[in-house]
Amino acid sequence: MLKKIISEQYMTIARILEIFLLVLLIPLLYNFVSISKDASETLYIDAANIESIVDSLEKNGYTVTLVDKIMIQSDKMPKSGWYRLDKHKYGRFNFFRNIYKYQTETMDIVIYAGETHNELLDRLSNDLKLDRDKLYTQYKTMSKFKEADIFARHYRIARSAKEKSVMLYLFSVSDKILKLFIEKTFKNRPDYFGLKVLLTIASIIQKESNSVQEMPVISSVIHNRLAKNMKLQMDSTLNYGAYSHTIVTPERIKTDTSYYNTYKHKGLPPYPLSTVTLEALRAAMFPEKSEYLFFMLKPDGGHKFCATYEEHLDNIRKFRAYQKQKREEKIKQEKALADANKTSIENNDTDDNKSKPSFEKNVTVLR
Repeated sequence: MLKKIISEQYMTIARILEIFLLVLLIPLLYNFVSISKDASETLYIDAANIESIVDSLEKNGYTVTLVDKIMIQSDKMPKSGWYRLDKHKYGRFNFFRNIYKYQTETMDIVIYAGETHNELLDRLSNDLKLDRDKLYTQYKTMSKFKEADIFARHYRIARSAKEKSVMLYLFSVSDKILKLFIEKTFKNRPDYFGLKVLLTIASIIQKESNSVQEMPVISSVIHNRLAKNMKLQMDSTLNYGAYSHTIVTPERIKTDTSYYNTYKHKGLPPYPLSTVTLEALRAAMFPEKSEYLFFMLKPDGGHKFCATYEEHLDNIRKFRAYQKQKREEKIKQEKALADANKTSIENNDTDDNKSKPSFEKNVTVLR
């Protein structure tokens, strides 16, 4: 009987020890579970809340469990910004608990208004010393509209960031800007087609003018023409893709058969043309109320707007007369400069001859 009691007590103690060791062993083993082999060591955390932090980590290749979330919240929460994380240096507990400590050095870059994605990627690969093909692969994966997914503005990027992290950051910030614009502007979120139309109009406005004051007026011309089922007939729509900075000639208008040629096809181009500013997007959404159907460049670089074709023809004649006058003035200036240079050269030759000693005066005649 005594042996049985001792045996039962021994078994109870053994079970308690097993459970105790198991409780100790699980965290120990968990601490050395791989965070991820392919995760980005430099990444951008979008906001200082657990949902955004976890989302940023998972998009950059990290696996985040409930325990990891507890570790992240156990000390200071990481602020929004760039972090460089050495996933091989720490155990899992310390890694997730100390993320907030590892902010990294950054640099400023500019995404210019009116850039195509190819121009944008060329500059990024050069400025950040990144692989251009890898950047393009990431852009193609994340892009919804081919162009205009990334807003034209200043950005701050970690110097050590790689291709995926850079693209995730640019798309994340731009998507946040677009969502905020939608929340302030629409009662119900527009669908993909509605957003594409809005961004396409914004990109046309952006190509036509960088003047924030003119943008709503140009927008009114676009909206008025579309409402009247007129062709847009705008050179800017032919500045797409490889033709982004190419002068649109009459020959190009005749030969370009794409739907970007709004001299031949009614409606908008199939996709946005380039990056846009938030100001251009606002102008696309809120055109000025007007009867304008035409606009023409003015000598000061602005545009003259009008409602009738007769007025438009008159504005064209005036601008061409101005161009002719400027060409004639340029020719006169070049001729005057050439004459002045010629006179200067002749005067220099005369001065050189005067300064030379006379040969005859210095010759001794032998008799």
